[in-house]
Amino acid sequence: MKIAVIGAGIGGLASSVRLASRGHEVTVFEKNSLPGGKISEIRENGFRFDTGPSLFTLPQLIDDLFAIAGEKREDYIDWFKLESSCKYFFSNGKKLTFYDDLQKLENEIKRNSFEQFSNVKRRLDDSERLYNLTSNLFIFNDFHKFSNFIKPENKKILSALKDLKFGKTMHSVNENEFLDRNIVQLFDRYATYNGSDPYRAPATLNMIAHLEHNIGTYFPQGGIYQIADALYRLAIKKGVTFELDSEVENITLRGKRVTGVRVKGEDRLFDRVVCDADVNYVASKLVKHPLERRLKRAELSTSALIFYWGINRKYDILDVHNVIFSGDYASEFKLLFERKILSFDPTIYVFVSSKAVPADAPDGCENWFVMLNAPIDSGQNWSTFINQSRAVVIKKINATLGIDIEKHIVVEKIATPKTIEKSTNSLHGALYGSASNSAFSAFLRHPNSVSGLKNIFFVGGSVHPGGGIPLCLASAAIVDKEFK
Repeated sequence: MKIAVIGAGIGGLASSVRLASRGHEVTVFEKNSLPGGKISEIRENGFRFDTGPSLFTLPQLIDDLFAIAGEKREDYIDWFKLESSCKYFFSNGKKLTFYDDLQKLENEIKRNSFEQFSNVKRRLDDSERLYNLTSNLFIFNDFHKFSNFIKPENKKILSALKDLKFGKTMHSVNENEFLDRNIVQLFDRYATYNGSDPYRAPATLNMIAHLEHNIGTYFPQGGIYQIADALYRLAIKKGVTFELDSEVENITLRGKRVTGVRVKGEDRLFDRVVCDADVNYVASKLVKHPLERRLKRAELSTSALIFYWGINRKYDILDVHNVIFSGDYASEFKLLFERKILSFDPTIYVFVSSKAVPADAPDGCENWFVMLNAPIDSGQNWSTFINQSRAVVIKKINATLGIDIEKHIVVEKIATPKTIEKSTNSLHGALYGSASNSAFSAFLRHPNSVSGLKNIFFVGGSVHPGGGIPLCLASAAIVDKEFK
């Protein structure tokens, strides 16, 4: 078949590899001049910054993709496991590094928390059990299809539904299971992995801890962008055609059957279309479809305000991944979702890839990716927000780390919800499509295919199973099954 793929994000790249490996003729249309979607990079004055996702888990999904293509993954990309997933700085002055090694983790918790390590270990074990029980249905298959629920291997999920705690919020469960407020906040943070509010998101999302801590956190040689670049090169090797700087203007229809795409004023015919663009953008700009009302009901996820800073010195106090927590986490999320403003005591994520890949910064320097959770763009004055937040961030970093950072910033780039929307066509800059701020939010997430339209399939972070590198890869695997 002739297949068009709209968008060269991770979902689109993975889909193109899978489908081309089956012998289909695949053309990928990408609005930007480089593949990768939200995974991109900035290079300036010897500094290299990954601009989007920074966490890499479930590397086996990449290995699976290369195996399907009949290629050696090591010929395209390599990675290594990080010793710790994140270093946390709490508002009460405590610090805690979440080590991959359980003995190191136990020692760290005993030194820096009054939490019982047995409680943390129990949570990690429960996360693993629930992930292993449910991932086949909830992540690697389209659970919008009833037929997947009644498969023999998924029937056992029904007996464990109470353990998934759909009806309880993440925070309420964490608050009940942990003694130390810092540990509660640490586990609450997993709601932000898909742009949600831990005070409203279902406790089911607690299983995310399994991916990061039990399976582990990895880092590609050369940085996160190498994942996109490796899949791009693999797709070319399999015969995929890429048309970059080619934004799809419309998805063409004959009745309820998709017939192709319009690009640069020309209608191009294809047997099927795989869409890796933000599904809200697709519904409003490219094609009307029966689930548009569902999308309008779903609350959008958070966005981000990001400062990319080239720092002309090194700081040993930081790890690759670091979080400086807000002193009032609940207030931060109320401001983000209800008032659509940033907190004056924000949680700050600092990603320093040069600690893992020294070539990402000049000798004696570091590249800081400094991110705040931000509301979606709804007409706010982002110039004012940037100035206010930059001052708040610098003050908080200085106070927490005991440094004076501003005089060491020699390169600065900034991303806002408006620029994120412009570069990625993500509605209002929402990073993950819809948020998971209700017990049934997963069922409101856009499915990978719809009954009202034929010959079109959806992949990427705005549809099932969700955002982030592993889930985008999983969406491609789900759609691949439709072609078997």
